[in-house]
Formats: sequence, C-alpha cells, structure tokens
Amino acid sequence: MPRKARLDAELVRRGLARSREHATELVAAGRVTVRGMVARKSATAVEIDAPVVVAEDVDDPGWASRGAHKLLGALEAFEPAGLTVADRRCLDAGASTGGFTDVLLRRGAREVVAVDVGYGQLVWKLQTDDRVLIHDRTNVRSLTPEDIGGPVDLVVADLSFISLKLVLPALLACASPDADLVPMIKPQFEVGKQRLGSGGVVRDAELRAEAVLEVVRFAAELGLGLRGVVASPLPGPSGNVEYFAWLRPGSSTEADAAEALVVDAVRQGPQTSGKGSHR
Repeated sequence: MPRKARLDAELVRRGLARSREHATELVAAGRVTVRGMVARKSATAVEIDAPVVVAEDVDDPGWASRGAHKLLGALEAFEPAGLTVADRRCLDAGASTGGFTDVLLRRGAREVVAVDVGYGQLVWKLQTDDRVLIHDRTNVRSLTPEDIGGPVDLVVADLSFISLKLVLPALLACASPDADLVPMIKPQFEVGKQRLGSGGVVRDAELRAEAVLEVVRFAAELGLGLRGVVASPLPGPSGNVEYFAWLRPGSSTEADAAEALVVDAVRQGPQTSGKGSHR
C-alpha cells in the first residue's frame, strides 16, 4: 500500500506550510486541496505522492513580485480545462525576481528551474528554497535539456526584448512529450519597432491579435497545438496588453479555431492603459 502521512506534516515536508500550526490554518481556511478535493481536517492521512495544492491568498503581500498575479490569472483561466502544476517539474524562463516561480511552488510544483540572463535577481526566499534550481546568466534561446538536468513537464515564460518565435524552439526542446507550455506573448516585441505607437505601446487591438496569431501559427509549425489564450490581468511596461497562450506538443488546432480563440481573448481582455507593471 502507498505510504501515508498526516496532511499537516506533509504540507510542511513539501514546503507548502511553515509549520504544522500554519498548515492547520491553511486547511481551516479551505485553501488546501488533495487530488482536487478541499481538505477538511489537518490530521487527514494522505498518500505521500498525492497531488496537494495550497490555493493562493489574493490579499497575500508576500508574493515575490506583483507579476505573480499575471501567471495566477492564466492558471485560473486554464486549470478548469485541464492544465496542472502540482507535482510537475517546471521551467520558468525569464525568472527575474521570481514572481512566476513563487506561483508555481505555491501551486504544488515539485521543482522549478529558474532561468534568467541576469544575475542574483531572485528574491532570497526563492534563492534558498531547495525546490528551485537557479540558472543565472543563461540565454534561454540556446537552452538545452542537458543544461537544466533533463526535460520539464511545464514551461512558463516572461521574456522581453525578443520575439517569442526566437525562443520557442529551445523551450520546446526542454519540454517532455506530454508537457504544457504557457508563455507570455508580448505584442510590443512581435510587431516590429516601426509599427509601435507612441511610448512603445501597441494600441490597435487588431495589431495585437495579429501579433499573437503569428506566434500561434509559428508554434503550430513546431507541432504545438493551441489549447487556450487569455489576456494578462496586469499590463506590461507602459500599459501594453500582453497574453498567455497554452500550448501542447503533439496536438493540433484548426486555423479557424485558433484565430477565434485569439480574437476572443483580445476582445475580452483589457485595452491599453497608462503605466504598467513588471515582474
């Protein structure tokens, strides 16, 4: 029979709670799920390999950055359709201070490979977390599975000053055959400088849709099917509206269906605003 442990002890072992008392508080608040079901008692026996997730506290000021709420918005949109984080090995491309890494860990990721071209940007609590493998001064464009200790099950990406089309091949190469990829698509880095509006903002909704579609079509050429598209709940620099695409290897999406998903995401998402936010 599978080994079991008390839920509060398991939460502490996995780093999802600071102490058993904290674990009890999380359970009492209804924030802990085991295999998708809300846990009611901290003393409940759970299998040590069971998916256990602690839901985020939207009022929690302790995120590594405000950018964490970008990925949270995407997960809330895609998880009902089957996207999972719990117990998966993940890659955070363009980790910066670690907003996305923080979200993945709190969602139950087994391990997060945090890659960034910069150095020493991750907040201290993530630098000292045994579940985080840090690869600073690393260009994602040339990343290989060997660089990060093997393939990953989930890829997230928040990259700037480069077209996503230039890094998707490397991200895909680092993904397992049944992985999910959830990169941010930033129209301001896809449309070309000559088509940017004042302040470097893509204000035309049709142009934003075109930028997202170009990335989706390129992904399709790599064998990545589109499962969903959603606008980021927080704007990027200068108020640019950005988008998350949910891609999966070995699947395909009809061109008309993909276009409909993109157009709908652009229509329903926020429009350009003032100042944006960073990770």
